[in-house]
Amino acid sequence: MNMTKGKANAYWKINLRYLLVLLFIWFLVSYGAGILFKDTLNQIKIGGFKLGFWFAQQGSMYVFVILIFVYVRLMNKLDKKYGYDE
Repeated sequence: MNMTKGKANAYWKINLRYLLVLLFIWFLVSYGAGILFKDTLNQIKIGGFKLGFWFAQQGSMYVFVILIFVYVRLMNKLDKKYGYDE
């Protein structure tokens, strides 16, 4: 686990980029779909519920769980690339 400072900086730079992108996606889904665009999305129904309501109540949680799995997969690849895959 001996990393040079340059490799460590590159590792954290990529890690932070992953975090920012995934958090932005979650923000768009939770705040955007559940609050900002709910009136437009409410014109679509899923299982008898308006889509904007569904995103506000359920959808953002499902997307958050999916994003956790995506983050784990991305970090496993990043760890392997930088030698942390023990």
